Amino acid sequence: MMKFLNSPFWGRGFRPFFFLGAAYSLISLLIWGGFYGGIVTPPSFMLDPVSWHAHEMIYGFCMAIVSGFLLTAVANWTGGAPARQAHLVGLCLLWVIGRVVLNVNIGLPQPIIIALALLFIPALAVSLSIPLIRSRNKRNFIFLGLLSGLFACDATFLVFDQPREALYVALMMVLCMVSLIGGRIIPAFTVAALRRRGVMVVQTDQYRTDIFAVVSLIAVAVSLVLARDTMVLSLVTVVSCGLHLVRMRHYHSIKALCDPLLWILHAGYLWLVLGLGLLALTGTGILDIPSVIHSLTAGCIGSMILGMLCRVTLGHTGRDLHVGKATMLAFITIQITALMRVFGPIFMPDLKSDFIITSSILWSMCFGVYLLMYGWMLFLPRPDGDEA
Repeated sequence: MMKFLNSPFWGRGFRPFFFLGAAYSLISLLIWGGFYGGIVTPPSFMLDPVSWHAHEMIYGFCMAIVSGFLLTAVANWTGGAPARQAHLVGLCLLWVIGRVVLNVNIGLPQPIIIALALLFIPALAVSLSIPLIRSRNKRNFIFLGLLSGLFACDATFLVFDQPREALYVALMMVLCMVSLIGGRIIPAFTVAALRRRGVMVVQTDQYRTDIFAVVSLIAVAVSLVLARDTMVLSLVTVVSCGLHLVRMRHYHSIKALCDPLLWILHAGYLWLVLGLGLLALTGTGILDIPSVIHSLTAGCIGSMILGMLCRVTLGHTGRDLHVGKATMLAFITIQITALMRVFGPIFMPDLKSDFIITSSILWSMCFGVYLLMYGWMLFLPRPDGDEA
């Protein structure tokens, strides 16, 4: 048992959660594409197929990656000991239990299924809150608030007949994290990388704009519940789109095209801007939410997560921040996947099933590349001998 717990795999949160999240995403999307191809049927004893897909991409895939990132980052932010070994195994086990009870009908009563599915986020929040509170790291308390929002949305969705609004708000909570983290790391990573190349650029503080950008996403979430399909949603979303676009003026995005590990993050952030712009059109009746939501999921979240998976894995396992052709191809393919999934059904609705099947396969290929090229690094000690 001690040998198992002392494995490098349980040394930092990003290692097991990145592996689990990427693998679950790959499998889930193959099932989803197979459903439209008439090959398989997603689990439907608890959720209908569409609800299963949406719920598990947020609370299965996204939450795994968010957990791996936050558990690793909080240790760096606070200087405290990271969640590892038995603690980390326990958290992963709770995440796995949630996936099992929603994917495999083992005859449990529905209240028990719901209770087990809801266990993970509170456990994660407690694991993060202890070092944050001890170190009085007030700047990052907001992540505890967002996790609380995600838990409330999940409980509402599972208990109260699966209202789609709960998933829309949950998506906005995830995008708040993307906006928060992206606003910190994209300019910092870009400036550092460009300076290493001899390009003298500076990082510009945008503290107030950053705050307003996150608040605007919360306003979008509220509008999705109280004013969906109205001009109120359009107005609020246009403001949020504008704020996020304004932030990019100091991100040196054009210069970042020289480095795949940079431009993939910029592309993900640009998908956030585009997705908000498309969402604004739903309030006017030009488009509907299901038609544009994948600009925020497949485009923004997909690009940001794929980029961060590769970068964090390389950096935190002590390897050079350099990617090969397979990774660059995956970064390009995730853009094609999002474009196909968003605009294919809009302009060629008769081929919607074909676009879904193809984009599901391409998505799975992208995260398959991550697992193939980087997954083994998660199980091995750092070459330099440092922890994790």
